[in-house]
Amino acid sequence: MRLQRYLARSGAASRRGAEEIIRNGRVTVGGKRFTDPAAEVGESAQVRIDGRLVMIEELLTVLLHKPPGIVTTTSDPDGRRTVLDLLGRHAQSVRLFPVGRLEYHTQGVLLLTNDGDLMQHLLHPSHRVERVYQAKLQGLVRPEAVQRLRRGVRLADGPARADRLRVVGNTGKHTWIEIALHEGRSRQVHRMAEAVGYRVTKLVRTSFAGLEVGDLLPGRWRELSRREVANLRRVGAPPAKAPARG
Repeated sequence: MRLQRYLARSGAASRRGAEEIIRNGRVTVGGKRFTDPAAEVGESAQVRIDGRLVMIEELLTVLLHKPPGIVTTTSDPDGRRTVLDLLGRHAQSVRLFPVGRLEYHTQGVLLLTNDGDLMQHLLHPSHRVERVYQAKLQGLVRPEAVQRLRRGVRLADGPARADRLRVVGNTGKHTWIEIALHEGRSRQVHRMAEAVGYRVTKLVRTSFAGLEVGDLLPGRWRELSRREVANLRRVGAPPAKAPARG
């Protein structure tokens, strides 16, 4: 495999970070210095960064039911609890990274993985990976506001619209909507609601790439099966080309 990918698989750095480390001459393979991120290395090669041996980690992808009040980062300078603090010893034995982000007060489906290729696939805009949310909006949401969200609204970072949207209930003081998006822009649901005159008071991501929390309680997680990971690799992928007939 490519040296850049080897470092990413080892958990030593992201793929972008690995490229910088290699180009800076900090990596040796079998005692020889390499500066080309595309150089091919075997899985059993002795790869070192600044003299420290690095080895490929077992690939692991987990689904976490993120509770509110948890930061979606690997560390927090303010000392707040992060999603990594919720994982047990097995998951903490490898270096996992969140696939995208959920805001501090948002709860629901969050994937974490050390598989850089899978993460890149799921986050690439061209694959249009679906995220489904249930949002509690203050007030009674009028039909014209629902139609505007379906047609699209203009945000500071460009237009945005719901792929699907339906009202799932209201109390007169609050309205619950279900909204499906194929983007993961910062506070997108909040900002879309504000664009039509409403404030989100609670937000839950009920599905990501077709995966739901199921019976998982907030703060609990489970490892994805090989079949589930294989399905994630196909999400949004272009169909395979038929072989040419000759």
